[in-house]
Amino acid sequence: MTFRRLIGFAFPYWLRLAFCVFLMMGETIAALCVPWLGGKFADGLLNNKGLGLGTISISLLMLFGARALFQVVQRTVLASTSEQILARLRIELYDHLQALPIGFFHSRRLGDILALLTYEIERLSGFITGTLLGIIPLVLTVIGALVLMVKIDALMAIPVILCIPVFIIAMKIFGRRLRPLAGQAQKAYAASVAIAEENLGMLPAIKSFSREVHESERHALQIDEVRNLDTQMVRIQAKLGPMMQFIAASAIVILLWVAGDRVISGDLGPEELVAFLLYSALLTRPFAGLANLWGETQVARGTLSRLDDVLGQLPEDQEGGLDAGAARGAISYKDVAFSYLDRPNVLCGIDLEIKAGEIVALTGKNGAGKSTLVDLLLRFYEPKHGQITLDGVDIQQLSLGSLRRNIGVVPQQVLLFDGSVSLNIMFGNPNATQAQMEKAAELAQAADFIGTLPEGYETLIGDKGVRLSGGQRQRIALARALVKNPAILILDEPTAMFDPEGERSFVAEAKEALKGRTVILITHRPASLALADRIICMSEGRVTDEKIGSDRTRLAEGSQ
Repeated sequence: MTFRRLIGFAFPYWLRLAFCVFLMMGETIAALCVPWLGGKFADGLLNNKGLGLGTISISLLMLFGARALFQVVQRTVLASTSEQILARLRIELYDHLQALPIGFFHSRRLGDILALLTYEIERLSGFITGTLLGIIPLVLTVIGALVLMVKIDALMAIPVILCIPVFIIAMKIFGRRLRPLAGQAQKAYAASVAIAEENLGMLPAIKSFSREVHESERHALQIDEVRNLDTQMVRIQAKLGPMMQFIAASAIVILLWVAGDRVISGDLGPEELVAFLLYSALLTRPFAGLANLWGETQVARGTLSRLDDVLGQLPEDQEGGLDAGAARGAISYKDVAFSYLDRPNVLCGIDLEIKAGEIVALTGKNGAGKSTLVDLLLRFYEPKHGQITLDGVDIQQLSLGSLRRNIGVVPQQVLLFDGSVSLNIMFGNPNATQAQMEKAAELAQAADFIGTLPEGYETLIGDKGVRLSGGQRQRIALARALVKNPAILILDEPTAMFDPEGERSFVAEAKEALKGRTVILITHRPASLALADRIICMSEGRVTDEKIGSDRTRLAEGSQ
């Protein structure tokens, strides 16, 4: 199944690859002609008969020139094709990864995914156009040389033919050692990528706790493991090629022994002897090449297995189902239960009604299930049992695209791109006009500080918005959600990065932005609860209390 998928990746380029195979066949034919002409040359030199030495020399030069031309054109076409296959592989894999459910990424390390998307895919592309396609000239050379050797002298060809099973057995023995090593090397490389990615993201924490030396040592140890495993694989492959050449050379020595007796007896002429020996020497290259191919195939099988695992995961169906249209925003949870893989229930029979246009605050200790309620509404996960409806329709019946288009999210950990302010806001709605973008920024109380930036809306904010303060990042995130003009707005700790004065200002000014929308507000902060029409207190996956009006602050303080 894995190699069938590999052929599927290469199939769109079959015409180019077929042309390269044609060139390889031409190169192989030219290579097989050289020993024959070499024999003719020896015959003309020793016996002064047959083709003239000048004619043979010119023919040899033409053959060498044809081989060089074939190689140049073939390598040029293959290099271009390899880059195209690599680009297609990366695009298809990335698009598939992006379409997978959130749960897939929670069960795998980011380093494994990044390693597959970069390093391993690149090696696989080279395997398709280099190693795999290279089988053809190698096999043709072996078959052609053996056939011509049998034709010249069947008895002398027997030692060469007997080398083939020895060659196959040796490859299998070394292959058994290579395949597990390839898997371990991939895991070690993925771990090194994960450490680097994690540490660069945590650099402020590493520096503040003076952990640079420790983290450098941890990364260096992982790189050493990668190096050791790669070195072991290289050593095995380094042994395999020369061993095959030794087997082939041993066969040639035996041939010389046998050939000496046959030349003395007159059964074999100088022309046949030279041609036979040149064909024997020609076989050493494909034997060594096939040995390397065997090792590289073991490595590629591991990559293909991991690629199959990812591409075999079912993606989310964005458009299948009913169109939610422009939702009113009425949400209902009916006996909803949920648990993450191999963990106890996070939600236990939740019943909750949220009216259209209502602002509901969810409060409670960490782990109470507040964020999980939101994740289920967005269908990042599916409930274990129970039903969630939007405007009376089960969200399982709605297309994911239309459902999520009605929901705007401002997460606690704000995720921003390394780009301009306008790019980050317009991410919420790429079709929005400049006026709509600026209106969203005003509603989010972001317009004032944006106006003070060096280039206003075109100011670059750095990776993850590093050039902005925490409160500014949250306002940009709110503007991004508002430019979408969603019926439902989810605010997860929207004032976590504000000081008390900033929080009071935000709460006072946010009412206009929230007007007419269904809002789910996740917060522990008493001041933010002033926005809510109703407060739902959760504990251990259950709704434990509900308050309206003057009891808001007391309830929030008691839930912390």
